[in-house]
This record gives sequence, structure tokens and C-alpha cells, in this order.
Amino acid sequence: MKKSAASIREHIQPFLFLLPFLIGLIIFTVYPFINVIVLSFRENYRILSQTSTGLGLSNYRWIFTDRDFISGLRNTGLYVLFTVPISTALSVFFAVMLNRKLMFTGFFQTAFFMPMVTSVTAVGLVWRWLFNYDYGLFNYLLSFFGVSQINWLNDPAWALIALIIYGIWSMLPFTIILILAGLQSINPQYGIAAMVDGARPMLVFRRITLPLLAPTIGLVLILNVISTSKVFSELFPLFNGRPGPAFSLYTVVYYIYDMFYLKWRLAAAAAAAVILFLIVFVLTMVQLLIQRKWKHY
Repeated sequence: MKKSAASIREHIQPFLFLLPFLIGLIIFTVYPFINVIVLSFRENYRILSQTSTGLGLSNYRWIFTDRDFISGLRNTGLYVLFTVPISTALSVFFAVMLNRKLMFTGFFQTAFFMPMVTSVTAVGLVWRWLFNYDYGLFNYLLSFFGVSQINWLNDPAWALIALIIYGIWSMLPFTIILILAGLQSINPQYGIAAMVDGARPMLVFRRITLPLLAPTIGLVLILNVISTSKVFSELFPLFNGRPGPAFSLYTVVYYIYDMFYLKWRLAAAAAAAVILFLIVFVLTMVQLLIQRKWKHY
């Protein structure tokens, strides 16, 4: 009996240690997730009385006829499509340079990683100045090439491009850190052996380093897709809290914020959140499948 009681305690004890975490997970993650899904199906939901006329798909039908939501899907998709691959490619290049232990490597590491510990609002205000029409640095540099001034932040045709440029820059520090960690985990003997056999550095990178770095790049792509799909805070410092000029730069998360906090249409906001979750989930699963086929070792 004593052995049986001790065995039971040994099996229960790990769950007791995990219990505070599990309780927090259920209260702050599982319950809100389920509640959002249920709320998205409640028709004619009234926030004050918390009542509805029933369950159905009217909220989903409504948001797919709302041009702001369609605009948010398009803008978010374009933002992800351009920001993720460009920022990842640049991060691989900079990580390779930093991994070579060249002169002033410490300075460049600090310069690249500084944005991670800097206030998002402060950084956004700096970028707002860079994009300024009259005295911004970008327009000043373009003037040397005979390019006329671009109204980055007030012209709907250029606002998304400005947001993408800012997004690429903001993604670099975290992405560089992950890729640099992946590079440093690769045994340098592989590259040395290939160089001894006469392989050029570019061939070593393409045939050895890149395949060995594939799992890290796959992880980076998944994390960056999830992060960029939730683009929201970048809009506030650049466009004074508005979704771009003439409200032309709605994103899905800004649409959820607008429906939830400003228009008090909680059920519509919940439906938009569920749609965003499904899109990100499908993209993540597709990337995982591609990543499995990408391994060459």
C-alpha cells in the first residue's frame, strides 16, 4: 500500500506543479478563444444586455460584404507577401556578415539589435519624419536621382509601400537573431572540408549552409507570417492612429479594433478574428508541409 501511495504521489506531483500554468492557460487563452468563436455566431448581439436572437452565419456574411474588411484582407495579404520574404532574405545576408567576425562586428550587432529595445512609438515617429513630404530623408535622397517628392503618408497609392518599408525594417532585428543562432549551430567543419576540396564560398553557402539553415528559416517564416498578419501598432505613429490616408489602409487587426472598440459591433469583430485565425492557421500548416520537404539531410 505504501508503494502504491508513493507511486500515485509521483504521478500526481508533476501535474500539481503544472496546475497554476494550466489554470492561467484556461482562463486567459482557452476560454477567450472559445468565447470569441461562440460570439462570432451570435446574431444581433447586444453588448449591454449580452443577448442575441440566436446563432447563425449573419456576422460572417456581413463582414464579407463590408468593403473595409475586404480592404483589410487585401492590405494585410500584400503586407505579408512583401514584408516576410524581403525581411527574411535581408536577415540571412546580414546574419552571414555578422557571423564572419569582421571588423566592427560588435558595433553592427548593436546597431541591428537596438530597435528591439526601443519604444515602438519613438521609432514610429522617427520613421514618420523620414517619410515627411517636405523635409523627410527619403525624399531628400531621391532628389539626387531626379525623382520628384513622394507624399508617402498622405497619398493612398504610396501609404502601403511606406508601411511595408517600415515593416521590413522592424522585422530585421528579431529575424537576424534567429538566423544568426542557426548559423552558429552549424558545424564549420562542413564548410572547411568543402573549401579544401575546391568549392567556392558561394557554392558552399548554397549547397551546405543554406540546406542546414533550412529549419531555422522555416521557423522564421512561420513566426514572421504570424507576426505580420497582426500588423496594427505600426499604423498609429505613422498615420496618427488612423488606418492610412482617407482610411485606405485598413488591416484585419485594425478592422477588429475598429469594430470592437469604436463601433461596438463585438460579434462582427469576433467573426473577423476567427477568419484571421483560420487564414494564419492554414498558412502555417502549408509552411510546415513545405519545410518538411525542404530538408536535404
